[in-house]
Amino acid sequence: MSLKDIRNADYIVLLCSKMIETRAFYEEVMGFAVETDRETWVSFRVGATLLTLRPRGANPVWDDGPAAPGAASVQLAFRVPPPAVDACHAELLAKGVAILREPTDLPDWRHRTLFFRDPEGNVIEIYAEY
Repeated sequence: MSLKDIRNADYIVLLCSKMIETRAFYEEVMGFAVETDRETWVSFRVGATLLTLRPRGANPVWDDGPAAPGAASVQLAFRVPPPAVDACHAELLAKGVAILREPTDLPDWRHRTLFFRDPEGNVIEIYAEY
């Protein structure tokens, strides 16, 4: 067995300075169901992957260090069926989410995309392949 045997991302951990706001965003705005609910560890099941939130800071193995103000730490991309990109856009607007880029076709990628941020400043992409 080696690193070449890796086939899937099992979970993603977002480091949070705004744990309460970020949890509310993924639970209430994005509509993800909570799978694990602890004070310092909240996981949402998204398909075969867990999206997990934990507070930024020191832990037994390392210290995360401070987040750079205004800088995204990660870009998360969620794939949906083609008609859903525009529906997601309308839903996000209705929930008051600021949009970075409205639904746009990217012919070179054969994607229709939509971009916005979570409360931590991470870039979120909803896209469909066409």
